[in-house]
This record gives sequence, structure tokens and C-alpha cells, in this order.
Amino acid sequence: MDLKYIHQISTELSLPLKNVTNVQQLHAEGSTIPFISRYRKEATGNMDEVQVGNVIDKIKYYDELEKRKDTVLKTIEAAGKLTPELKLRIDNCLNATELEDIYLPYKPKRKTKASVAIEKGLEPLAQLIFDQEKEFSEASLSTFLNEQVKDNEEALQGARDIIAEWIAESEDARTAVRSMFQEDASVAARVLSTKKESEEAQKYRDYFEFKEPLKNCPSHRLLAIRRGEKEGFLIMDISIEKDSAIGELKEIFVKSSGNAGQQVALATEDAYNRLLKPAIETEFRMSSKAAADEEAIRVFAENLRQLLLASPLGSKRILAIDPGFRTGCKVVCLDENGTFLKYATIFPHAPQNEWDSAIATLRDLVHSYQIEAIGYGNGTASKETEKLIRSIDFGKHVAIFMVNESGASIYSASEVAREEFPDQDVTVRGAISIGRRLLDPLSELVKIDAKSIGVGQYQHDVNQTRLKDSLDNVVQSCVNYVGVDLNTASKHLLSYVSGLTATTAKNIVAYRSKNGAFTSRDELLKVSMLGPKAFEQCAGFLRIQNAANPLDNSAVHPESYSIVEEMAKKMNCSVVDIIEKQDIRKQINAKDFFTETVGVYTIEDILKELEKPGRDPRDTIEEFRFAEGIASIADLKPGMKLPGIVTNITNFGAFVDVGAKQDGLVHVSHLANKFVSDPNEIVKLNQKVSVTVLEVDVARKRVALSMKDEKQGEPRTRTAGGRPKGTSTPKPVSSFHSSLDALRKKFDK
Repeated sequence: MDLKYIHQISTELSLPLKNVTNVQQLHAEGSTIPFISRYRKEATGNMDEVQVGNVIDKIKYYDELEKRKDTVLKTIEAAGKLTPELKLRIDNCLNATELEDIYLPYKPKRKTKASVAIEKGLEPLAQLIFDQEKEFSEASLSTFLNEQVKDNEEALQGARDIIAEWIAESEDARTAVRSMFQEDASVAARVLSTKKESEEAQKYRDYFEFKEPLKNCPSHRLLAIRRGEKEGFLIMDISIEKDSAIGELKEIFVKSSGNAGQQVALATEDAYNRLLKPAIETEFRMSSKAAADEEAIRVFAENLRQLLLASPLGSKRILAIDPGFRTGCKVVCLDENGTFLKYATIFPHAPQNEWDSAIATLRDLVHSYQIEAIGYGNGTASKETEKLIRSIDFGKHVAIFMVNESGASIYSASEVAREEFPDQDVTVRGAISIGRRLLDPLSELVKIDAKSIGVGQYQHDVNQTRLKDSLDNVVQSCVNYVGVDLNTASKHLLSYVSGLTATTAKNIVAYRSKNGAFTSRDELLKVSMLGPKAFEQCAGFLRIQNAANPLDNSAVHPESYSIVEEMAKKMNCSVVDIIEKQDIRKQINAKDFFTETVGVYTIEDILKELEKPGRDPRDTIEEFRFAEGIASIADLKPGMKLPGIVTNITNFGAFVDVGAKQDGLVHVSHLANKFVSDPNEIVKLNQKVSVTVLEVDVARKRVALSMKDEKQGEPRTRTAGGRPKGTSTPKPVSSFHSSLDALRKKFDK
């Protein structure tokens, strides 16, 4: 990559040039983001995954820019219009929009009003008028009349068409108008008169007569308007004050008060109305859509990260239930490794109401299969099924957990599920997926297309390629953050490990099946198609329990084993002693092991890992129970204080399940006793929270909740991710409840 781009990335991201250069080189060599951020901290200056990812995104941007420059240069050169000065401008250009502005006058065009006028021989007249150095007379126009140009007015019109195109293609004009759009553009929406009364249009009624500064319009609002336009209910417009825009353009191009200046003024108005305004509006439609997409994707990605990193139950024998009414509840038993043991169907609910039989079956399964925990899905009949489970005396403690089943039906009918359980019905597979999610959410959710998990915001409206790339990166990041057991992981989980592909993951499983469990990381090099580079990228993220070398069950990379062995030698002990004895680790002087490539970051990471090798960084799972007496939205009353679970987070607030079969919305203004700009600062997905019911609309199934404290000025005691919640004066309920219905409908799972 050209050094000027590296310098530009360094400047844009405020990162040291050396570190950016190193990231670019590592990326070019095939290193992944998790590997670079975890095992090349000295080279990157301890950049985290987000920073490394930002650098790589910029590298991709400038790679594409360079390719576009090649196309532009070849096109202009083929037209015989490439000058040394123009080539230098293009070579030095660092912005895609600027490049297109430079290219626009030379870009091959379809037939336009200007090209028609030029064919009629009116370009010299246009140049004469545009220069405004001398005025023209009616008589002088006669020299431009011919068989195609019959009179003076036709000649002037043709000249204005040419001038309008020159103005529209002028970098000065485009920069001026673009700047005005940037600062002053408004986004407006109105309903189509023919659709105003239709029931389908009502979900967009907030936008029937709407206008807001574009730069203040949040992602979810812009995407809602665009969806309304796409569905044929709304008309959207992005514009600036017309007279101000034309006035600024006239300041640039009108240099005379005479008749030439008057013609240029007319051409300027035409250039703005017919060419510039539509072009720049389209540009801002695209750029605002891209920005809205990025924000929506960010929200989706953050929610997905939290869901994937949800607390695992761990190695417990599980009974999982996929609740249902008419078709019954599907029940499966799994061992501590998630192996399917038994399937049964019970019918405790209407219309069968076989309550006692269901209790007997569940009690028998718990005893027969030594069940330690029960997980039930949060879908249809969830609340009724929880009541059934909690009514049973199993003679021992059996932990009970609600499991988010979003996407379980997608998995049960997928090729992955058919491959895993070819002899089982889709209903059985769905129940197994619910149970395995409780054991280890990450291992199970990687089998499902991330878009099907249901934690997105307008996920079907955003750029699908960008969304997929972002979500894939999140999954890869989470998998490598937690680490993977090499001897138990599925090929689906392994495929997200740094450096591995679907093929090498499949080959690892095949090798394991043929040769038995891996006994060392080095054995990975015997796997078909897994070479030294792939080994370098993946080895540190794979764990082998009870390996001969204890470091094989840690995040210490094999390339650093010699460092640990040197530590042991210097401390006159074994590697096992360093792991097991804190007093020995405390005596180790990190500086003793620094080299040209190994510094403080690497040594600190090694020592930290040796404290608890192979530990799971995820939080411990906690049992949770909804309030008694809440079975439906009709049971909710304003003023009730209830426990709940955060099920989704958006820019405008968080949705919370309080056991009423209808999630309530905690608007961003009611998340805390202080101003909240980002709901993720306050809540996390699956977080247990305490809420107060503000308003209930049973007819429209709308619930408004609040997480604010009753006493003003007191800090909240509940925390999210270790961050304390502050205080502020709460706003009245009416300040957000009027838009609750619209917000809820805008949200797209």
C-alpha cells in the first residue's frame, strides 16, 4: 500500500504511524483481527480489536480508492484529456467523493441537454456568455443560428443548458452545495394522500407531516422513513433552503450585471434545480443511509456480542423444554456435554390439560437422567410452563432457567441440524437447541445465521453485505475471546477460530474422529490442509484439557512457551509450579524476559494467563424468577415494580420481559436518573433489572416501563457491566409515551 495512505490512516484515526504500518503488514500477511490484537500487542501498541478493525477498514477503503483511480485515469487518458496536472491531482486525492468530482467533467455521459446544444454548435456562445468579459447583442447572436438553431431564444437556451452543466460539474459548485447540505439539510416526509387512511400506513403516522435537520435525525428514524417510502406510504425529501443555495452559487459564477450575467444567473438557477439539487440530494440520501446502516449494524453487533457472551451454565445435566399448547411441550434430556439422551412430549396445557401426567413425566425424567437444571424456552406457553415446573417437588434442588429461543426454529430446520440429528424431528431439534443454549450459548448460537437470532434493528433494511461482515466479525471475536476446547468443539464453532476455515475445521473433527482426542497443540500440524500459518493464527485460541503440557490449556501462544520455560528455569522450578504457586509468579521480573519483539504487553498477558489458565471469561449464570401473578399484559398495572430481563437494546431504549408475554419499552429517557446518550451504557442484553410500570395499553399491546429511582438525587444501586447509574430529574411519562406505539412498531426483530 502507498505510504501516503498509511500516513492518512494514522492521521484520521489518531494512531502512531509505526503501529498502523505494522497492522497493515500483518493484515497483508493474512493475520486475523483477533490474532493481531491478542498476540501482536508490541507491534500495534496494544490496539484493541476495534482499533485494529478500524485500521483494516481504512486499508480496504484506500485499496478500493486506488482501484477506482486506475479506472478514472485510464478513461480520461483514452479520451485524450489527461494532463500532468490532472494526473497529479488524481494521484494525490484521498477522498472518493472528491475523486468523483474531479472525474465528473470527463466522465462519459448519456445524451443531455448540454450535449444536444453542443452538437448544434452552441458551445462557443456558451463560453462567450459564461466568461462575461463582454456583453452580447441580439445581432451578434445571429452568427450562431443555423438549420438546427432557428432563433435567438433557442440559441440562448442552448447556451444556458451548456453553462448549467458546466456549473453542475464544477468542483466549486458541488463543494458549496455539499457544504450547505452538510450543515443545513432537512429530511422531510409526508404521506401519500391516497394512502393516508389505509390501516397499513398508520404505523408511519408520525411521519405523515415530518421535518427535522438531517444531522439530528437518528438512525432508527431515518430507516423508518425510508422503509415507509419503499413500501409506498411516504414521500421523503432531503433539501436545503433553495434561495440561499442559488444565491451562494450566483456569488461564485455571476460576475456581471449585464445581459451575459443575467443569462449565467438563469443558468445557475437551472443548474441547481435540475442538476445539482437532485445529484447532491441523492448523494446525501446514500451517505445518510450508509451512516444509518452503520449505526443500526453497530446496535445489532453489540446486542449479538452480548448474547453470544451470555453466561453459560457449564457442565450440567439438563432437561430442556420447548413450550407449546395444542401440540404439547417438547422435552429432551441432555448430558453435561450436550449429548442427546431422551425425548418426550407432555400436554399440561389446554386443550389436553394433562397436568398431573406432565408432572409425573418430568419428575421421572429428572430422577432417571440425574438432571441438575431445567431450561424452558421463552416463546408460546412459556409462562404456563414455568408455573408447571416450579410446582414440582423433585426431592432435590433443580435450577430453573428461562432460555431465549429466538432462532431455534431456524436451526431445527437447517442443514446443520439435519446433519447433527438426521433421525430426529424438527421439534426435537428445537428443544435440543434450547438445552444446549443453556449449557453454552456461544457454542450453540454459532450454528445459526446471526440475522435470525432476533436482536437487530431494521436488519432487513441495511446493507446486507456490510451487516453479514460485521456480524461474522462479532462471532469470530466472541469465539476467540472465550477460547475453544479442541476436543469437544463442533466444526461450526471451530470454523470461527482465528486462521481456520470451514474446510480446516471439518478436517480437525475428522482427524479427531479417526485418531482420538488431541494430546497437544503441535498435533494440529498433522491435520490436512492446516499449515504453519494457520497454526500460528489458531493455536493460541484452542484449548486441550489435561494435556501433557499445561500451557496447551491456556491462552499462552506456543510461540511463547519458551518464555514460560525460561521463567521456570530462572525461578528454579517447573512450569506447573509457576501456574500453581502465586508466590513464585510474584517474584518474576517481567523486564528479565523482554526481547526485540516481546515486551511488557506480552509478558503481562502471559503472567495474567498463568494465574488461571483456560478460565472462561464469561460471567457466572444466575437464576431468575418473574413476579408471581403476572401472566399476561392484562395483569400489569401502572405503579407495579417488577423484576425483568432485558431482551433487546435499541438507540431509543431497551425492551424488557417482565413475564407478561409482551415486552415493555424502557424509553431512553427512563433508563436512569440522568441523561443517557447510549442505552448500552446502562443496560446489557439478558441483564436482570427492576422496572416500574408506567402505562399499559392492552388493546395495542403496548407497555411503558421505567428504570428510574423513585427518590430524586439518589444514585441507582443496580449496575450494568460494573458501571454505576447516576441521577437526574425524571421526565414526565407523557414526554415519550405518545410515541411509544410508533417506536415499538418501528423496531424490527
